[in-house]
Amino acid sequence: MSRRSSREPGVTSSAQREGRRASVRPSSVVDGVHDVIYHRLMALEIAPGARIPIDALARELDVSQTPVREALSRLEREGLVRKEHLIGYSAAPQWTRKQFEDLYAFRLLLEPEAARLAVHNMTPEALALLEGTAADMGHDGAPEDRNARYSRFARADAQFHDDIMRLSGNEVIRSTLFSQHVHLHIFRLMFHTRVTQEALEEHEELLAAFRAQDPDAASRAMREHIERSRDRILWAFE
Repeated sequence: MSRRSSREPGVTSSAQREGRRASVRPSSVVDGVHDVIYHRLMALEIAPGARIPIDALARELDVSQTPVREALSRLEREGLVRKEHLIGYSAAPQWTRKQFEDLYAFRLLLEPEAARLAVHNMTPEALALLEGTAADMGHDGAPEDRNARYSRFARADAQFHDDIMRLSGNEVIRSTLFSQHVHLHIFRLMFHTRVTQEALEEHEELLAAFRAQDPDAASRAMREHIERSRDRILWAFE
């Protein structure tokens, strides 16, 4: 392979390579490979639409091609990569403004009602779980590189919303939103912005409504959170 092809998305210098190899040693090699590719997709190190070469990634991460293929298959199910016959894997394209606006309109139809329903199924254990996930989003513990910190926030935020959808008891709402992979695509748009304190405060308003067992307040808080989130990201299309 030529020098240029070895620099395809996800391939870096030898020094960077050695540092990253150390991170691909969890209990499951597939999980480690998945996390590396996930971080790069979310951080736009692998550009939207860019081809993802399996052989180059396997060499860089010092693994066989099998865990790379398994990790990419998982990422395909998560909506972050696509596979085309005779071409292989590539990063999912970035949303257009029309897709973004349509999906936020869709969220506004479903998520406030799901938050309202979740109040009726809220237990002390479920509330504690939500509070723990919200706390993880604002975690300021051990230093992390920006990509790891950002990816952790994205995952925790997606989990927070999915837990509320699960508590709603309406699996149609939950599965429909999950199939759109809304949060992963939103966070790819947001990577070059600062995750604002506003988002954390909006989550706290939701939790306050759940603690008060107030369905109307929960619905309002979710609606306001989604509308403010939409407004924070719109500038990415300017």
